[in-house]
Amino acid sequence: MRDGNSTTPDEQSGGETSPSGEPGAVHVIVGAESTRIVLSGEVDADLSAELQEATAEAEHLGLPIEVDAHHVTFMDSSGVAFLARLSIRSQHRVRLLRVPPTVRFLLEVTRIGELLDVVDDDEPSFQTVSQDGPPQA
Repeated sequence: MRDGNSTTPDEQSGGETSPSGEPGAVHVIVGAESTRIVLSGEVDADLSAELQEATAEAEHLGLPIEVDAHHVTFMDSSGVAFLARLSIRSQHRVRLLRVPPTVRFLLEVTRIGELLDVVDDDEPSFQTVSQDGPPQA
C-alpha cells in the first residue's frame, strides 16, 4: 500500500514521473470501413513521433478516420496540430469521438473543431475486420 508521501522505485532512483496524469499513447486500429486512432493519457510533445506515424498510416490507408479521445487527460499544441494535420490530409471529414472537456475547450479556442465532426457518443460505424467471417460491430 502506498500513501501520498511514499515514493515509487522510479522516484527513489531519480526517474521522472508525472504527478497529474498518465503517459500518453496512440493506437491505430484498422477497420473494415474506417481507421480509428485511439488517444489516451497526456497528448503532448512526447508523442510527436507516434502522432506523425499515426497520421502517415491513416493517410496511406485512405479510409475515413475516427479519433477516439475519450481517455485523453491532457492535450497541448502537439495534439491540436495532429488533429489539424489529419483534417487537412484526409480525403474524408475526420470524426472526433467522445471528447473530454479539456479537449473540447482547445477545439473551441483554436477553432480546429470547425474542421472536424465532433461526436459525443461512439456511434456504431466502426467495424473490425474478422478472419472468421463478416465484419464485427
